[in-house]
Amino acid sequence: MKELVTIQVGTFANYVGSHFWNFQDELLGLTEVPNGDPIYKNSSLDMDVLYRTGETQQGTPTYCPRLISISFQGSLGSLSLSGSLYDDISSSDPKHILTWTGNVSRCIAEPHRKNLFLQSLSAEEHEILDVSEDDSGEVMSSSQRQVQDKDRIESLETDVTFWTDFSKDVLSGGLQLEEMNERLRFFIEECDKIQGIQFVVDDSGGFSSVAAEVLENIEDEYTNTPVLLYAVRDPGAYTYATNRKSSIARSLHDAVSFSRLSSFCKLMIPVGLPSLRSGLSPLLHVDDQKPFHSSAVYAASIHSISIPFRMEMPGPAANSTCTSGAMDVGEIVHTLAGQSRQNMVTVLDVAMPPPSLTAEHNQGSILRNLHPLTPEIRKDDDDLLAVESLVVHGALYSGDHRATVSQVNDSVRVAYQTAPAKPMFSRLSVALCPLPIPLPFPSIFGSNVGRHGELVFDSAQGARSRGSLEIESVPMAARLRSSTAIMPFVEKRLGDLRKHGIARGAPGAELLRTWGFGRDEVEDMGEHLSKLLMAFDPHSHATSDSD
Repeated sequence: MKELVTIQVGTFANYVGSHFWNFQDELLGLTEVPNGDPIYKNSSLDMDVLYRTGETQQGTPTYCPRLISISFQGSLGSLSLSGSLYDDISSSDPKHILTWTGNVSRCIAEPHRKNLFLQSLSAEEHEILDVSEDDSGEVMSSSQRQVQDKDRIESLETDVTFWTDFSKDVLSGGLQLEEMNERLRFFIEECDKIQGIQFVVDDSGGFSSVAAEVLENIEDEYTNTPVLLYAVRDPGAYTYATNRKSSIARSLHDAVSFSRLSSFCKLMIPVGLPSLRSGLSPLLHVDDQKPFHSSAVYAASIHSISIPFRMEMPGPAANSTCTSGAMDVGEIVHTLAGQSRQNMVTVLDVAMPPPSLTAEHNQGSILRNLHPLTPEIRKDDDDLLAVESLVVHGALYSGDHRATVSQVNDSVRVAYQTAPAKPMFSRLSVALCPLPIPLPFPSIFGSNVGRHGELVFDSAQGARSRGSLEIESVPMAARLRSSTAIMPFVEKRLGDLRKHGIARGAPGAELLRTWGFGRDEVEDMGEHLSKLLMAFDPHSHATSDSD
């Protein structure tokens, strides 16, 4: 087994992470349902890649994510620093401090109120609420339980303030950098053979600097451990600057953040559209004002990309009827960034859900239904040297009938053969297990998405969005592609850094100095961005930044 360590840095990164771990929690729960869907029981996905076994202080066995989470102090909402599985270490009562003889006053802040969803989880965990009986002891009907779940979901749509408000079972804490490094060392040394680090950072603010420090430490101490970096951004981060000064500051921040983060990882995936309502599939109804919504889409995509890392590797015991195309983080880095071009900044595309393989409304293929989640990219890119890694899981053949691995392989192969522009190299990973939709998932599916993600085109259906009460699972397709499509993204950041920070009389030079960057360091950043562009065309952007 090759384990993964996951690191989440920043508020929105933890929103994404909460959804990601809710998917994993749902997968684990579905394997234990009596007479449940065998697609989950025989998924051939090894959850130990993401999870570790342990025990509480009382000796109770636990199974928790191999996760380090960093966010603002106070951002945990109603969750304590030690989570829900471990008892808090009681803080010392100041009245018992013997070295102080003066008066003592105590100031206690009111704890954040738990929303209805967390209240119900807490009640179930402590067996206060019997899910099959009401307060009078009478058995509840399925419709009554449905109403109860409906109330929980409505509380999430209207009452999510912190990323922990919809987290099902995640242990996290506010960490100082040294403490974080110690925990990372513990996780890595505990692994039999670590395959890489899955790193999610909210790069829209100061957390990009924190992430850069963490990544630099990883590069120094774990040179041979590849880092797969997702730089995620909430639509709310794309606010228009009110004046030229703030516009320059935002442009320089994006340039510096991208340059520093990309210099400390093996593969970087920028994720975050200015609007998911208008820039994504019409099958999804995403409210851009709610991080709870947008983070769910990004988390689903990251979950899909991680599927090949958890597949059983080919061998006598592997079940080839459930999965194909297993690979680890090192292999995907080599596939996308280790080819002749050696570009390490890639585009993330998603189809959520893709059409069935034989659907009349297929519009060609799964490939044609992929929508980019990476901003500022070139549309309709015809790069003959492009390299792609496509993951399809839970695909439907027709209606709500699941496709076999071989059917998906055949369909995708034909799609590539008939596509007007073909990549130089493509790699396909397929799994039968779909994306399970947990209860704390936003109601973002259109009314034409069926219970198992099948597309139902019925004019009698209303426009109301659907969520976990109506949708049990959806098929997914996610693709990472290394192509010239990413060039505008890199070019903008290089251009902004040169114009506002490096050029003679640059208006942002003093601002960069206040951020702690000297001219030599800024020029090094520009040189790094130039090299990223030269991976696409050695004869382009070759002039020095000082020019």
